[in-house]
Order: sequence, then C-alpha cells, then structure tokens
Amino acid sequence: MSDIRVLVVEDEPIAAAAHAAYIGRLDGFTLAGSAPDGQSALRLMTEFAAAGEPVELVLLDMNLPDLHGLDIARRMRAAGFFADIIAITAVRELNIVRSAVATGVVQYLIKPFTFATFADKLASYRQFREQLATPGPGAAGPGASQSDVDQAFASLRAPSELPLPKGLSASTLGSVQDFMKVQSGAVSASEVMEALGMSRVTARRYLEYLADAGTASRTARYGAPGRPENEYRWLRPAP
Repeated sequence: MSDIRVLVVEDEPIAAAAHAAYIGRLDGFTLAGSAPDGQSALRLMTEFAAAGEPVELVLLDMNLPDLHGLDIARRMRAAGFFADIIAITAVRELNIVRSAVATGVVQYLIKPFTFATFADKLASYRQFREQLATPGPGAAGPGASQSDVDQAFASLRAPSELPLPKGLSASTLGSVQDFMKVQSGAVSASEVMEALGMSRVTARRYLEYLADAGTASRTARYGAPGRPENEYRWLRPAP
C-alpha cells in the first residue's frame, strides 16, 4: 500500500506545523500540504486532484476563520472529493460530534493531545484502509466479506474503547501481546496456549479480544485436519 497523502487544515500556525511534523514522523503517510482556512483547503484539493495526486486524508480543524469544519466536509462531498476526514479540534459538543460522523469523519481527535495519541489514531486509520484493500481468504471476487468489513471498522476503534471482559487480566493480556509482537507471522490459540501455559479456551478469549479491539487481525487457517482454526496477527502497538 502506497503512502497516504494528507492535507492539514489548521489556522493556528504552531499547531499546523506540529501536525505536519507529526505526519513526517509516521511511516505510511506523506504530507500533501497545509491550509490555514476552508477556502484554501478546497482550492488545494482541486489542484492536487487536477495534477493526478488527490488528497486521501484530511486532518480538519472544526473552527476556522472562514468556514466551519462541517461546512468544509459538506463542500468536499459536493465537489466530489471523497478523502477521509479526521477531525482535530477542541470542540466537544455532542451535536457537533454527531454531525461530524454524518459528514464522513472517520476519527475524532480532541485537542490537546500527544504525539503518541496522534500516531495511534493514524495507525488505526491506516489499518482500516489496509483491511478494506485486501479482502481475507474466501472472499468472492473483489468484494469484501462481512468479516473483512467488521475487522476494518474495528481497526478504527482504540483498544481503550473496549472494556476488558470479566475473567481477563491486564497482566495476562500484556503477555499475549508481547508474545504476538515478536512472532514473524500469525498465531493460533493452540500456539499461544503452548507458549504461555494457559488453556486453549483462555488463549482464544484473549486473541478474540485483541481482534475485536483492532490490534490484531483474525483470519481462518486452512490446511490442518478438522475444522479451520482462526489465526491472529499483531497489527499495531498497544497504547
């Protein structure tokens, strides 16, 4: 997957420079440009599209000198720009959040935030793109299966949004994560069971939790006798 072209739309020069610098520190992303207001953002998107290098992701402040972020999002769609949007804003009102979702905002990052939080959100977004770009085994033709879609949208959720289920411990979860991170490929519940000395059922519960949280992918492993067993692959660091 090629680098995702990002447009930063932010009227505060220091914040805009910080976001641009953050993009430069992340693998898989490239800064297409920065805009201090809505009209400039729409003009840049038009220019990039005409040059055959469309913007794929917009980091959009909600409060700009000329247009509200929601207005920019609507004008983008009306003009045929279907870049995804991550709202980067101090706005917390629930009606704005609901409207942001309705206009195509895929992530909502509340100011102030650290680079670690920024990096985690963008890693989730890139995983979302990768999941939809590569349908899993058994998918018919170019379309995505229900599992592909579920995993893609799960990758947009931060692990903290999923409470640790009853019976799972943070320390054991950390052990499972550490084991997965050093593996060169996907692992099964049986392999985690043998490596960490827990039951297969328990291992599967932890692996399913990580898959639902979006930190691990989940696909069927074929080739062994009996029913297919799921395998799990580590996707991104835990926060």
